[in-house]
Amino acid sequence: MPCLLLLSACKGGGGAGEAQAKPGEEKKGPDAVPVEVAKASRRAVAASYTGTAPLEPVAESQVVAKTSGVALNVMFEEGQQVRAGQTLVRLDSARSELQAAQTAAQMRKLEANYARAKQMAEQKLLSANDNDQLRYDLEEARAANRMANLELSYASVEAPISGVIASRSIKTGNFVQINTPIFRIVDTSRLEATLNVPERELATLKSGLPVLLQVDALPGKTFAGTVDRVAPVVDSGSGTFRVVCSFAGGGVLQPGMFGRIKIDYDQRANALVVPRVALLEDDGDPAVFVVNGDKTKRVPVKLGYMDGSWAEVREGVKEGDQVVVAGKTALRDGTVVQVLGQPQAKAEVAAVAKTESKQ
Repeated sequence: MPCLLLLSACKGGGGAGEAQAKPGEEKKGPDAVPVEVAKASRRAVAASYTGTAPLEPVAESQVVAKTSGVALNVMFEEGQQVRAGQTLVRLDSARSELQAAQTAAQMRKLEANYARAKQMAEQKLLSANDNDQLRYDLEEARAANRMANLELSYASVEAPISGVIASRSIKTGNFVQINTPIFRIVDTSRLEATLNVPERELATLKSGLPVLLQVDALPGKTFAGTVDRVAPVVDSGSGTFRVVCSFAGGGVLQPGMFGRIKIDYDQRANALVVPRVALLEDDGDPAVFVVNGDKTKRVPVKLGYMDGSWAEVREGVKEGDQVVVAGKTALRDGTVVQVLGQPQAKAEVAAVAKTESKQ
């Protein structure tokens, strides 16, 4: 009986081994990860500094009344162009005209008295002291007449700069107090944007560099300008220096618009680049996944300039290498991949990219 039990047990063990490895059955390898790739290629890239700033007019003036009076004639409206020296408002000048006439008469009287006194002094008929007193009185009268004429000129309010009337705060018939702002003029012939740039960029940003501007109010449009001037000192409190960019005015650009500014300070005409999305977003050194055959390899890279959606690669990959741009999060060294790119595979690539963005 014991022999029968032993044979039965041996037979059962052979059956279990059969179930684990059936004849003709092959081991199934790991599933290939779908990825999308792009080739490292050559193109022109530019090194640039970007920032944001509002546009400001090159000159601006608050026009104030230098004397009091009733506005008899307001000659300009908001939005109209004016030239420096043009009369904007005429104020009631009757009182100033009378004072100017009065001082002119007093001046002429003293001029006549001094002429006679001068002749008498030459004939020794008038003391030098009296002659000097008449001369001083005449000089005082002339100064009073000049002051009266200056006050009379204030009745015509003139534009101190050329530009556009941005605001007007009086109407014909209003009484205007002295030193009251009545117009605001802005010179829109040139617009400026001031950037506060970190001091590490002091050696790269210079006057004359080209500038590109985009404003939120005019989507899809780009405006060209130049770096007009660079502050020669760094602010010790903020660690920044001022860079003033200049743009042509007189068109659709207006003061107050908020703009995104890009200053190109260097260019390379034949740089080796990869799409920026190919760079691995982790805490390690810059790297990309390169596809060799059907497997991936993590390759450290040395980066150069970043230009929009492109990243310059100085070391690590060579021209023509296929780098992974979608599907990176599921990859490791040696991962088997399936390169997608056919029209029917677009939906799968989009699904992978969407999953990556959520992660």
